[in-house]
Amino acid sequence: MPQLLGLVALIIYGVGAWRFWKGFHRTNFSQGRLGLTLLWPAFLIANRSYRQNFNKALKG
Repeated sequence: MPQLLGLVALIIYGVGAWRFWKGFHRTNFSQGRLGLTLLWPAFLIANRSYRQNFNKALKG
């Protein structure tokens, strides 16, 4: 069971990163694409502005 939860978490992380990477051009950010993509869960929790831009990237 713990391995299944880890796999699900990894899939969610990967999908979120992929969608943010593909929609990065829709955000207000101009640089730091790799770092912002890799650390998206932490920024999503901690930063309101990032959440807004993350939603822009996902929704398009």
